[in-house]
Amino acid sequence: MSSEGSEKIPLLKKWLVAVRPWALPASTMPVVFGTSLAVVIGGAPFQAGRFVLALLAMVILHSGANMLSDVFDFRRGLDRETTPVSGAIVRGWLSAPAVTAAAAVFFLAGSALGLLLVWMTGRTLLFIGAAGLAIGLLYTFLKYRALGDLAVFLNFGILGALGAWVVQTGSFSWLPVIWTVPLAMLVSAILHANNWRDTVTDLERRIRTVASWLGDKGSLYYYGGLIFGPFLLFLGLMAIPRLMGRDLVPLPWTFLLTWLGFPRALGLWARARQRHAPRRPMDFIVLDGATSQYNLIFGLLATASVWAQYLISKFL
Repeated sequence: MSSEGSEKIPLLKKWLVAVRPWALPASTMPVVFGTSLAVVIGGAPFQAGRFVLALLAMVILHSGANMLSDVFDFRRGLDRETTPVSGAIVRGWLSAPAVTAAAAVFFLAGSALGLLLVWMTGRTLLFIGAAGLAIGLLYTFLKYRALGDLAVFLNFGILGALGAWVVQTGSFSWLPVIWTVPLAMLVSAILHANNWRDTVTDLERRIRTVASWLGDKGSLYYYGGLIFGPFLLFLGLMAIPRLMGRDLVPLPWTFLLTWLGFPRALGLWARARQRHAPRRPMDFIVLDGATSQYNLIFGLLATASVWAQYLISKFL
């Protein structure tokens, strides 16, 4: 293991690589989206303090999960090569025990913030937070058994948005669960891109992920479904409730704004298809990071769609 001139690397940079802040939009966008739904669609008064606490708790817990995952991957011999934005342990910048201790501190701090929010909002949030914490702590166990995609789909998608809704409204609703599915799919796409790249190493260590089960070609189609499916789902959520004519809340037509992200999805699809002969050497290696950027763009467009509906209803 090379230290890569560790003594010359600023301590802050070492820990930033361990935390992997580039991945945080995966967990923070559902909180922003769920909060927006609660205020605009749920009619709840915006409580800024609670929003900040919820966002901070999610950032801290996600960071802790990232570090814990890196420790387990390193100890299983999965992290052999580094990417530009990961690998603090394998580079020799930080020790596995130090990262484990930091992860424990992050989980404790995030849990404390979560309990504070439970005290402020009620027991409904306790069940959501407990489920999220359990998934975070067991993430590596789940990842090694082809359940990682489901874990992030729930934790950094559905539960994040639902928790944010409950923080603002104090009550449970299926609406943020259903409307957040497209965003949750993109979170799964980020992890899948990572696991797809690491398929050979994972199989050597007898680690089973969705990517290793599907194989290279199956992974390509699965990835395509994850990045293009959200557009179709949003169309369905706009059209089907209106066609059925029942007491279903239709997704506002303003969500057509999310189609502004379609060209970015096409770009990711091209990179995925050209994985064996990429236009640039790092295109496929950093596909997970590029997918994370796309997730952020799509999440911002979805959130803008919510607030566009608010402006239309208020001024038109």
